[in-house]
Amino acid sequence: MLTILAILMFLVAVVFSMLGQGGGVLYTPIQVWAGIDFHIAATTSLFLIMIMSLSASIVFRKANKIDWPLVLVLESSTSIGGFAGGLWSSRFSGETLSVLFALLVVVAAYFMIRTFDVDRACEKRHQSPFSWHRRLGEEAYCVNLAIALPVSFAAGLASGMVGVGGGILKVPMMVLLFGIPMDIAVGSSAMMVGVTALGGFAGHVTNGHWDWRTSLVLAVAVFVGGQIGSRVSLGLDKKRLKKGFGWFLLAVAALMFARLWLGH
Repeated sequence: MLTILAILMFLVAVVFSMLGQGGGVLYTPIQVWAGIDFHIAATTSLFLIMIMSLSASIVFRKANKIDWPLVLVLESSTSIGGFAGGLWSSRFSGETLSVLFALLVVVAAYFMIRTFDVDRACEKRHQSPFSWHRRLGEEAYCVNLAIALPVSFAAGLASGMVGVGGGILKVPMMVLLFGIPMDIAVGSSAMMVGVTALGGFAGHVTNGHWDWRTSLVLAVAVFVGGQIGSRVSLGLDKKRLKKGFGWFLLAVAALMFARLWLGH
């Protein structure tokens, strides 16, 4: 069973690293379907997200696709939310967390599938004391920290509870709410999901939810997959891949709801 899990995690890492995702949206349910307790699965998932984040970030850093100041500022809020989510997760049953997980995926899928026109410029009518002008390479954009910080905390809280790094929320959040270009959002998200996962991981470990032996074996497969997927990502059409990924997330949510329904 461990060999099968390693193969599946490798494939997940290849696909999800292409979009700056941690892969927790599948790491967790794959383990649950294999009979692993949800809390243990969520903790292992968060550990694997950290490994995948490290692997993909090595590639995106070399391609200059990570906005490091942005990562540090947003993660100061998201990681706190992630820790709180992981710590509070023990207050909820595995079934409740599974429902929350599936709903989270549906919301993320909706925003990935829909096409929105986003204004990246900091126009005078949109400026506030919290507007942060950013530039990376030839791209310029503006982030409203009054919105970004609380939204990042909420994303971290939800992510930590259900054992995901938050990439399924962070990429849509950065692109749609903050006007960050897709390729920079993907690269920055790849780094951010690992930091968020660390907060959630710490909260879960505090509650004793970790099978470290299984985690270390699966981590090798995930690291290799992250290297391959992130390298492929640099040459892909992100908008088309983003929409296809959204439909894929809907399929995952449907499977989660089907499993819950059949379990009754």
